[in-house]
Amino acid sequence: MRNNTVTTFILMGLTDNQQLQVLIFIFIFLTYTLSVTGNLAIVSLILVDSHLKTAMYYFLQNFAFLEISFTSACIPRYLYNIATGDKMITYNACVTQVFFTDLFSVTEFFLLVAMSYDRYVAICRPLHYMTIMNSTHCRRLVFCCWVAGLCILIPPLSLGLKLEFCDSNAIDHFICDASPIIKISCSDTWFMEQTVIICAVLTLIITFLCVVLSYIYIIKTILKFPSAQQKKKAFSTCSSHMIVVSITYGSCIFIYIKPSAKEEVAINKRVTVLTTSIAPMLNPFIYTLRNKQVKQAFSDSVKRIMTLFKKERNVMSNQHKS
Repeated sequence: MRNNTVTTFILMGLTDNQQLQVLIFIFIFLTYTLSVTGNLAIVSLILVDSHLKTAMYYFLQNFAFLEISFTSACIPRYLYNIATGDKMITYNACVTQVFFTDLFSVTEFFLLVAMSYDRYVAICRPLHYMTIMNSTHCRRLVFCCWVAGLCILIPPLSLGLKLEFCDSNAIDHFICDASPIIKISCSDTWFMEQTVIICAVLTLIITFLCVVLSYIYIIKTILKFPSAQQKKKAFSTCSSHMIVVSITYGSCIFIYIKPSAKEEVAINKRVTVLTTSIAPMLNPFIYTLRNKQVKQAFSDSVKRIMTLFKKERNVMSNQHKS
């Protein structure tokens, strides 16, 4: 985004109502805190607990890290804007925010594909699971997700860096996002808009088809299981991932169903609130509440911390007595 006369942008936010801004600040601050705490707990648990050293939890750990990174790339800045009343953001900070939020969000879609592939191997080829989903293969899959995200981002980003801004610098959003930035540019943006749409739709279609294909094979395999107990257990291992996939793709459908011009900005803002604060907060609960191993690991970690605390307190008590 070339800077012709504009050196800073103004983020208009969600509302100008002061009382409503206070409520929005409290709500987003709480969801952000819960999101970071919950996802950080998942990352930490999988790092320290030896029972969670499988491919499924490796992908879940990376997904939690992406959620922390994605929400931290945009939410703290908006909270700062509300708290100080300073809506200004520099050109470079805006470009950086667009890059990282888009990179993390696109990488998440490809990681959801890797997670669905992991479930496919676990259910459809269980005897070969440990061989196929070894640590080297898992690391390569995660690396490919990041590379794919970067490759999708490069074409629109390279075009975006050539945009010129003349008079208007007010972005009708609470974060720096491609769509409202394109609208205030005085360059010819037709080609860039088409590129953004093509890259976004390609990402959604390719990743969604891969996830759907995985689950078609998974469901066909599960239905062949002889007992209802086996079917229930197999479905339960996929349920958390299916819920997260539904939330992720469902929120994107609202963006690409074309509303009227007046409604488009408002809908995009609401969907962005969902994807940047609410969804990252829900995901840790979705995975932990439906996963006995994660709950057990959390319980064991709490017990270890309490034991260490008691030992430390006893040592201090003995030292005080002596």
